[in-house]
Amino acid sequence: MTSRADVDIRPITESEFTDWQRAMNTGFLREPTLSEEIVDARRAQFTPGRSVGAFDGGRCVATFRSFAQELTVVGGATVPADAVTNVTVTATHRRRGLLTRMMERDLAAAKERGDVVATLIAAEYPIYGRYGFGPATTATEWTVDVPRAGLDPRRAGPQDGGRVDLVDAEDVRKLGPELHERLRRTQPGVVSRDELWWQVTTGAVRFWPTFQEPYYAVYRSAGGEVEGMVAYTADDNWGDAKQPLNTVRVKWLTGVTPAAERALWLYLCSIDWVVKVKSGWRAPDDLLPHFLPDPRAAAVTTQADWLWVRMLDVVRALQARTYGAAGALVLEVADRAGLAGGRYRLEASADGAGVCVPTGESADLTLDVAELSVLWLGDESAVRLAALGRVREERAGAARQADALLRTSRRPWCPDVF
Repeated sequence: MTSRADVDIRPITESEFTDWQRAMNTGFLREPTLSEEIVDARRAQFTPGRSVGAFDGGRCVATFRSFAQELTVVGGATVPADAVTNVTVTATHRRRGLLTRMMERDLAAAKERGDVVATLIAAEYPIYGRYGFGPATTATEWTVDVPRAGLDPRRAGPQDGGRVDLVDAEDVRKLGPELHERLRRTQPGVVSRDELWWQVTTGAVRFWPTFQEPYYAVYRSAGGEVEGMVAYTADDNWGDAKQPLNTVRVKWLTGVTPAAERALWLYLCSIDWVVKVKSGWRAPDDLLPHFLPDPRAAAVTTQADWLWVRMLDVVRALQARTYGAAGALVLEVADRAGLAGGRYRLEASADGAGVCVPTGESADLTLDVAELSVLWLGDESAVRLAALGRVREERAGAARQADALLRTSRRPWCPDVF
């Protein structure tokens, strides 16, 4: 067996990109070999120094990539993030510490760059907590039983003077980025999308052997402003009795006003032959069910942890967001990696601003950096975590005070996979 020391972990060169892609596909149990066209398209993601491979005897046996991202925090500010993705270890080389070595390397570099947090979408729950990540947002998928919803097809269109129009991929690439930026200014948990994201999602750049072109629709307000957009596909199912039983699957839906969201959901539920609408990944407190006359027509299909966050700079992270009440807390933060541990005093003022400084005062709460990362976006409760033994109160009532400061009225949501 090859020893841990014999496996070389290093950034890949551009000439090694094809072998690295093969190793990544193998780790994800996908067909290993990709066409030259697909590999060439994916080269757009290659950033020197941030695509890392583990090599044993010249063969790539583990992959890791990170890229620059911005994450919206409570209050609408953004912080620079180290987005982690493409993490695989080939089955022949598991349990040798390869992921730990790659992760330690990447997080140290992110800290050095000045990134405030690292982010990822976890394929498996147990892996990333040991590196200081915690699940900071949840995503929910609903399936709408359209006949049960009670919608009146005669009133399917917007009732506010707005309109829904079908558009093409080129229109999406023109209109989508500005709409997403508007969403980012209001929704904690949303991450940035670069130009490549829009090219891939509309098929201008093909990352996969097959691409099903979606339908696209936009909602324009009575004043003509684009306030919402949706991408969706539909199947062709006529059932045994030759009756249309088609399902619409939402790839993504962006609305910057409740009116836009309502108009787009009701549009999807009013398409002829459609009996089910699958919502795609939405915020767990999404308004969708309550846009329907019968909210029970929208049944939760799946609910799962989504965006995982790992703080790298506690002071900047806590000062970037706003707070729901005035008050002060002293936090003892444990970080086995030595990147963000310490004791910090957080003081929030009545206007929502927060100041965070290192301190020698006695701690009110003791918690791991992963738990602080979970609490930071406002979705989790310190009282719940204390009940689970994941946060320790050093002062009675400190967990409840933390909830008053940190929790948000609407839940954070990340609409993207990366």
